[in-house]
Amino acid sequence: MKIVRRDFVRDGPGSVKMVAEDSDDLWYAYNLVSTGDSVMAVTFRKVQREVPGGGRDSERVRLKLEVHVEEVDYDKDASVLRIRGKNILENEHVKIGAFHTLEIDLKRPFVLRKAFWDSLALDTLKQASDPAASSDLAVVLMQEGLGQIFLVGRSVTSSCARIETSIPRKHGPAIAGYESALKKFFENVLQAFVKHVDFSVVRCADQFHRHLLLEAERRQLRAIIENKSRIILVHTNSGYRHSLGEVLNAPNVMNMIKDAKAGKEVKALNDFFTMLSNDPARACYGPKHVEVAHERMAVQTLLITDELFRNSDVKTRKKYVDLVESVKDSGGEAFIFSSMHVSWEQLAQLT
Repeated sequence: MKIVRRDFVRDGPGSVKMVAEDSDDLWYAYNLVSTGDSVMAVTFRKVQREVPGGGRDSERVRLKLEVHVEEVDYDKDASVLRIRGKNILENEHVKIGAFHTLEIDLKRPFVLRKAFWDSLALDTLKQASDPAASSDLAVVLMQEGLGQIFLVGRSVTSSCARIETSIPRKHGPAIAGYESALKKFFENVLQAFVKHVDFSVVRCADQFHRHLLLEAERRQLRAIIENKSRIILVHTNSGYRHSLGEVLNAPNVMNMIKDAKAGKEVKALNDFFTMLSNDPARACYGPKHVEVAHERMAVQTLLITDELFRNSDVKTRKKYVDLVESVKDSGGEAFIFSSMHVSWEQLAQLT
């Protein structure tokens, strides 16, 4: 997230002008904007105008509006944040109090105003604007005839390509068709790979792993050749999305992302499951049990989902903000799991 300007005080009012540069930034913005805030941005709206002869026509005009937030929606597929509320900025085309939906997409500057910048909002803003916090992984999950490419970011796991090819049986008269279909399948995955992957870490099925490196040499695909050492092979049970957890838990992957946000969260979750299995008396989950443990100052590591902080009830949100702050103040750690990230799916199954 690019921060253009900030003017606020902790636990007080203020504003921040920012620009979302990737889908993770939009997710952070989604978690920053709350009901009761105001957001200002350039937008478009159809307005009526008179035409010669007494008729009326409509045109789409570009204007700047500020809305008092009532609803916020994040569209992951379209990479856009939709913020609905009443206009509070006087404009010749839109009356004060008229409803409007701002669409905040990538590279579009916007100003967020809050009456109260609590510790969670400040932490979210800090994470969003820290370039070193990025932990993007490009993951190719494959089984015969099915290939999927996922981008695993700091907070969002998105599917950017799905390749399906019918592969004949490997034995008997169909063997020639098998080899031809497999080659075509690998070629389709390679094309999607080159199109979508901006190198970080990549998992590949072993046959495709060999195909990828051979084709890179033959075609002189510099981006792949220069990053061969960053292409890691990990075996999973299938080529479907649920196998992403196996990828993130693989020791060689964990070693590469151990200092990144995703790596720390996966390790914390693994540590919890290990404790739940080996020393269940020290592991607790669910709101009531966690609250009791916190009252006894017995929380060393808190795992919590960001959905709890998007509650429209201010008192409920404050309760969880205070819980996170208290755990940190007591010397513990708090990990806030994004509900759009693969690691969250495992945590959500518990509660």
